[in-house]
Amino acid sequence: MDIFEKLLKHMGPIGEHSDRAHGYFSFPKLEGEIGPRMNFRGKEKIVWSLNNYLGLANHPEVRATDAQAAAEYGMASPMGARMMTGNTNYHEQLERELSDYMGKEDTTLVNYGYQGFMSAVDAICNRRDVIVYDAEAHACLIDGLRLHQGHSYVFKHNDIQDLEKQLTRATKLAQTSGGGILVITEGVFGMAGDQGKLKEIAALKDKYEFRLVVDDAHGFGTMGKTGAGTGEEQGVQDKIDLLFNTFAKSGASIGGFISGERQIINYLRYNMRSQIFAKSLPMPIVIGHLKRVQLMRKHPEFKEKLWSNVRKLQQGLRDSGFDIGHTNSPVTPIYLQGDIPEATAMCLDLRENYNIFCSIIVYPVIPKGQIIYRIIPTASHSDEDIELTLKAFSETKAKLDAKAYAVAEIPMV
Repeated sequence: MDIFEKLLKHMGPIGEHSDRAHGYFSFPKLEGEIGPRMNFRGKEKIVWSLNNYLGLANHPEVRATDAQAAAEYGMASPMGARMMTGNTNYHEQLERELSDYMGKEDTTLVNYGYQGFMSAVDAICNRRDVIVYDAEAHACLIDGLRLHQGHSYVFKHNDIQDLEKQLTRATKLAQTSGGGILVITEGVFGMAGDQGKLKEIAALKDKYEFRLVVDDAHGFGTMGKTGAGTGEEQGVQDKIDLLFNTFAKSGASIGGFISGERQIINYLRYNMRSQIFAKSLPMPIVIGHLKRVQLMRKHPEFKEKLWSNVRKLQQGLRDSGFDIGHTNSPVTPIYLQGDIPEATAMCLDLRENYNIFCSIIVYPVIPKGQIIYRIIPTASHSDEDIELTLKAFSETKAKLDAKAYAVAEIPMV
């Protein structure tokens, strides 16, 4: 059989809707300056789907730094992998500043958050080691587990009692295999918006022997007094052995970094295959990151404005009777009931008649019959943006409850 034949028979659980969804519900094209209002198909929309938490994407100092660095160095510099010919003073300066910000001894940059996390898991764990992870951990961890040749145990989301149960199992196995235990969770869970129970997990170190890795992609820049993340927010930054963060959210850029003990970070620097065999981050991105970190630390008002908007939006949704779950971060989910055609019909109404652009989550990401609108407030949104959005959701929910969106299939748009 031709190996491609099976691909043509079924596009996958999301791809099977591509004939109707592509270009609108999936792979939409937002145009114009990145911000709370952008153009979609020629019309201005209030956008709630960008992880530009602090509004840095179009900050004038950021844009100027990016442009100047690109003009001076181009995107080619430095050429080659970091270990060979791709290291610079700017890369090392960024790592030092990030280490200071995170309160850790050292930091190593990664080109992409997703591949960086996968590669770190692969570098740390061998077949004798055991991984224990939260059930709602990000897909990059799940794919990292596919590289792991040893055992892994999953604990129920944020369930410390079940974590202890899995740690007991992991401890017995590790004692037999001669390996160690790596516990992995998230600082802020990107779908539901709830924080990982870092304080409670860290406290278990007194009872069990393990190392703790935290993916804090949504916590970096948004959580904690200085924006250093969820560990700072919960007072356990020093208890986290490895902190993984990305610039793709609060940093409004691309790439990521891992911070921790100097010797361990140096080990990762020399053993992460995704970095050893990949070109170094381009100079304009690194210099741009330096400017972003400096602004994040110098201007706490960015985070204060973000949280002001978060409180207004989330309280408004609660007051209007919406279920937004247990979020205690800027990530704002709206939980509704309905099938995929209903979800897309409601989304179409929001975009076309209310000029509200936000992302919908449906099966297979979540169980059948459920709809989640995932809203990301930013420091750039205005009170008017929030008021118009609350009004739009109240009116469209009433239509959803009245079965006004009960269509047989995804609308053609």
